[in-house]
Amino acid sequence: MSGEHHHHHHGHDHSHANTHGHGHSHAHAHGHGHSHAPASFGRAFAIGIVLNSGFVLIEAGYGFAAGSMALVADAGHNLSDVLSLAVAWAASVLAARPPSSRFTYGYKSSSILAALFNAALLMLALGAILVETIHRLIAPEPVAAGPVMVVAGIGIAINTLTALLFLRGREHDINIRGAYLHMASDAAVSAGVVVAGALIALTGAWWIDPVTSLAIVGVIAWGTWGLAKDSLKMGLHGVPASVDGHAVEHHLAAMPGVSAVHDLHIWPMSTTETAMTAHLVMPGGHPGDAFLGDLSQTLAQRFAICHATVQIETTDLAELARHGCGNGR
Repeated sequence: MSGEHHHHHHGHDHSHANTHGHGHSHAHAHGHGHSHAPASFGRAFAIGIVLNSGFVLIEAGYGFAAGSMALVADAGHNLSDVLSLAVAWAASVLAARPPSSRFTYGYKSSSILAALFNAALLMLALGAILVETIHRLIAPEPVAAGPVMVVAGIGIAINTLTALLFLRGREHDINIRGAYLHMASDAAVSAGVVVAGALIALTGAWWIDPVTSLAIVGVIAWGTWGLAKDSLKMGLHGVPASVDGHAVEHHLAAMPGVSAVHDLHIWPMSTTETAMTAHLVMPGGHPGDAFLGDLSQTLAQRFAICHATVQIETTDLAELARHGCGNGR
């Protein structure tokens, strides 16, 4: 996971995030570091979507024509990519839009919704392919091995090419990573279909085809489960996997003058950016801006938390607040 930290080393830009809130700290999304997702992947998305959409139609057509469920399942796998590319593209475009008075975080978290939607869509596609595959397992039908091998071979080329387009961004963003992993796994799946075609040609055993289809469904299901789990955690504001929440808490508690830390919240603002709020009890009085600037810089550099808001309290307000607002959390 080390890759997740590179592009966050501009913490110093945000030392003012504490005073100006988030309005200011968004400017960096266009300048450096974060711009890589929206700016440079637009073309990659467009190329990937066009190439793969065309190929899905061809592959599904040939799959039905050649009587191959393995090709149809591979087309399903490719379709899942076209959808995930389209959804990830939309999310990265939305994430680049500036915040408004209603959406004060901008539309960054649409990338989390996109990943969730994508996972749900894949589950549906899986079900459809699974039904037909089981049908073919029970009553095998003839399979034309030649066309299966040729079409799957083209699939390897197209998927490898598209995967390479997203190679750079895969460390930083679950959506780009999703696009990359899908493409890479697609190339592998297409290779499996070529092998299956060769085996059918050699042995004349038609049942190899639906068995291959089942294996592909397994591959898609495994990937989808991971995607669903990760995006659900983010949707529930779980601490991002790249951040150690306990380490952050220890770091804050160990700062000079801090006697207690409470209401510490760390959550993903999007698939690439992390926010944090905390209350620090400092009986010695307000430590001044230098302390805050320093703090937000360390948070950005050590923990890749670029949107930190800290409340300084000279007495433990948490005790007073407990009676005021719901159950105090």
